Amino acid sequence: MTTRVIIVDDQAMVRAGFAALLAAQSDIDVVGEAPDGAQGVELSRRTHPDVVLMDVRMPEMDGLEAARRLLAPPPGVTHRPRVLMLTTFDVDDYVYEALRAGASGFLLKDAPPADLIAAVRVVAAGDALLAPSVTRRLIADFAKQRPVARGNPALRLKGLTERETEVLTHVARGQSNSEIARTLVLAEQTVKTHVSRVLTKLDLRDRAQAVVFAYESGLVAPGEQ
Repeated sequence: MTTRVIIVDDQAMVRAGFAALLAAQSDIDVVGEAPDGAQGVELSRRTHPDVVLMDVRMPEMDGLEAARRLLAPPPGVTHRPRVLMLTTFDVDDYVYEALRAGASGFLLKDAPPADLIAAVRVVAAGDALLAPSVTRRLIADFAKQRPVARGNPALRLKGLTERETEVLTHVARGQSNSEIARTLVLAEQTVKTHVSRVLTKLDLRDRAQAVVFAYESGLVAPGEQ
């Protein structure tokens, strides 16, 4: 199955480079490019990509606002792509807010080409790009600086079983399903089921939002391993 991708970045050379790299992959189809967030939203509505590579800082409309519009569309708009944020900085307030809004992760612009290709595939498959330790550090840093109790996350935690809470804790620490399975001595499929139930019960889109939720609810404290 081919993954449809659009690239939203105000630098033409960045767009061209990423487009050439991704289009060379047999399982990825670059269906469009846009120079700012507003045009990116319009392009996404028109082309229905699976993944949007979204620069954080752009004129007219930045990547954060564009991500919000794509991930919380107005009534009548049913398409919601996966959004992968692109940034020059490894710690960026905008990136944290994008993760909270539902972005599936972020990637540094100077990451190796293989990492970009892998990131698109990971996000397209419905997972979150949370493996790099910098992502977990970023979430922890901003959760510590500005904890938010929107939607009373601590109360929502009470709807989870003890095992689901335990699994969420390990997800927040950046562990993969296979790592959680080894730690808790469970089958990997069982872990996947628990993660799915956690996302459903907490009304979260993916693991990225689950990590943000775990910090903001106080389940995991910044700096914990």
